[in-house]
Amino acid sequence: MNKIYPSAAAALDGVVQDGQLIAVGGFGLCGIPEALIEALRDSGKQNLTAISNNAGVDGFGLGKLLETRQIKKMISSYVGENKEFERQYLAGELALEFTPQGTLAEKLRAGGAGIPAFFTKTGVGTLVAEGKELREFDGETYVMERALVPDVSLVKAHRADKSGNLQFRLTARNFNPAVAMAGKMTVVEVEEIVETGAIAPDDVHLAGIYVHRLVLNASPEKRIEKRTITEAPRDHAAQTEKAGAST
Repeated sequence: MNKIYPSAAAALDGVVQDGQLIAVGGFGLCGIPEALIEALRDSGKQNLTAISNNAGVDGFGLGKLLETRQIKKMISSYVGENKEFERQYLAGELALEFTPQGTLAEKLRAGGAGIPAFFTKTGVGTLVAEGKELREFDGETYVMERALVPDVSLVKAHRADKSGNLQFRLTARNFNPAVAMAGKMTVVEVEEIVETGAIAPDDVHLAGIYVHRLVLNASPEKRIEKRTITEAPRDHAAQTEKAGAST
């Protein structure tokens, strides 16, 4: 079975539809499937519910889908860094299911493992628990959380072989394996595709059984979400300037 598609648009053709539940890997802008997000935007599909740790930034990542109003609801754990997200939410134009980060990861992991629900103490006594089943175990109260099984998962990995076995790079792994496992249909964007068997078994981070389609994006932008630079102390800067003037 050939899993490799010639472009991100081709990889999403016949897969994405209006009103779907879409999961997208990444954390901030680290490990996001840039080409697949753009292809989803260009598809024009509407009324999407997006599962992601956050919604990118204005003009990049899932922020592109917010700009085109293709997302009607976000299931996420962090809503900062995106002014358009804030504007739409406060204006009542965007629904938000705010989910603690560990709970979000477990909801995806459970979905991929075939576990329909689980109990956790996180969120008990807060808005997160409203309308959900509470149960006591060993004298402690827990809230029941339903697993997430997205219609389509969009994932970024560093390398794949032709069978879809994946290797992630450092912290870009983040939510991607759980997102990949949870999806009914998983489409993966990678920077390199090698022959089956070229990745040593111990270096395979996710088995190809979870991957349905692959697309090569050899040169992603990998934009930095926020760059912070430490400024030199004023006295040090003055001394440096004085030394330069005396030479």
